[in-house]
Amino acid sequence: MKALTRTMEKINKRSKGSRTLVLSVIASLEKRRNPLETGGLCGALFMLRCDRIPVMLNLLTSVILRADSIGECAAMATQKEKADCFRKLHDGPGPFVIPNPWDVGSARILAGLGFQALATSSAAAANAVGRRDHGLTRDEMLAHARLIVGATDLPVSADLGNGFGDSPEVVAKTIRLAANVGLVGCTIEDATGDGARPLYDFQLAVDRITAAVEAARALPFPFVLTARAHNFLYADPRLDDTISRLQAFEKAGADVLFAPGLPDLAVVRAVCSALSKPFNFMVGIKAKSFSVAELAAAGVRRISLATSLYRAAMTGLLDAAREVSTGQFGFVERSVTTPELNTLMHI
Repeated sequence: MKALTRTMEKINKRSKGSRTLVLSVIASLEKRRNPLETGGLCGALFMLRCDRIPVMLNLLTSVILRADSIGECAAMATQKEKADCFRKLHDGPGPFVIPNPWDVGSARILAGLGFQALATSSAAAANAVGRRDHGLTRDEMLAHARLIVGATDLPVSADLGNGFGDSPEVVAKTIRLAANVGLVGCTIEDATGDGARPLYDFQLAVDRITAAVEAARALPFPFVLTARAHNFLYADPRLDDTISRLQAFEKAGADVLFAPGLPDLAVVRAVCSALSKPFNFMVGIKAKSFSVAELAAAGVRRISLATSLYRAAMTGLLDAAREVSTGQFGFVERSVTTPELNTLMHI
């Protein structure tokens, strides 16, 4: 506790009054039967810019609330156990945050912070190897997913874009291949990747989700299929079309619905109210990202972070590199230490 107190004092100096909030979070963690690694947690908080500490605490508070009602996903060993736990997360009393790592190290850090499940990001996975979003082949994306699955004992869902093909048969095969690499869920979107025709026609979009559902239901464990409607990522979006697509995907058997790019909480509330199954909200777009509490009040059940953590990490890299270019190295004093990272990664 002495080391914890010292670190808290450092955080207090940097966060200009966040100490009370930080202490309340730590106290809540310490009351849990299986608390997070508090030393590693404080180290992670200390490395954040002071204006980012409340944001991380907001996410951690969601994790704490989920831990009470869900229990340990981290102890799950088999794919079926992970799948059961992942499905259970969607049935809790409020939303849970599913962060998006981009490599083994980030996956282990997020697990060390106490998150209950992980999801890949197609853009972060591609950017991490110097490519644009959707620049990985199916085999490359599944190889990446296998690395994330193997990094921790947590359930992992994958962003599999449009399923790597237009036809329902190709999408179904992608679901089967996803299960083979250890995934317990994935997202399939209705975006074509063709700028001239950005969305699949309504019926084909539904047929693709129907095929994905049938492939998922044939697996020996409850694979969580998330269907995405991308209307709001393109010009002249229509809320009624987005809702119609999501309702059709729900009727086809999708377990979770997802519409990235919703512009405000009123629209989020309208979408959630039109659905009976869990809705995933994507945080990561400037001026279109909201707090856990606000999203919970709107009816959201799952919150993903897309590329936002990857971009936050790259922001830190850019800030440090630009400082180096001026002949200064102040970033070293603000950075997390290697032992703190090792603690979080349990290595």
